Amino acid sequence: MEVVAVRRGAVRSVVVAGSLVLGVAGLACGARASAGEAPGARGARGVWAGPEADVAYHGRVWLSEGRLRVWLVPANDGPSALPDATVRVRLSADLADRQGLAEGCARIGTREVVCETGPLPRHGRGRHIGLALELRERPDEVSVRVDTWWNGGASDRNRANNELVVLALDTGDSYAF
Repeated sequence: MEVVAVRRGAVRSVVVAGSLVLGVAGLACGARASAGEAPGARGARGVWAGPEADVAYHGRVWLSEGRLRVWLVPANDGPSALPDATVRVRLSADLADRQGLAEGCARIGTREVVCETGPLPRHGRGRHIGLALELRERPDEVSVRVDTWWNGGASDRNRANNELVVLALDTGDSYAF
């Protein structure tokens, strides 16, 4: 596998096995575990020999008058600790042009934001991540997708608990995931 990194200002581009992955300086940057593995991560028989972690997310979303609030806590059920991972939040509505994002977070598209989780201890939780997102318009509802964009090079056998979709209605009510 060939990994090529190009740094331009604060944005870093990484090409992994022919796929372009964008990141921001200070953010953990890489491909999903199924697509990108660290060189030498496979043992002699081609079996994954790297760390294994079970990353999951729990939190809440609120939508009110074109403002979407997302609060989430990443967790790791092990068996290995992770030094960092990256969570992605994708929306069914466009973000406004200007966003005031939390430290460790970056906008990567018209409808996507990624945030570093910080260290994820074995059988522990990462830092709380809070996003106050302004939407371009005032939709009646927004679908919010939360998933792992990069998991520190670890394999994750249970991806069902880190790929979530929540429908938030413009009521100001809290929707848990």
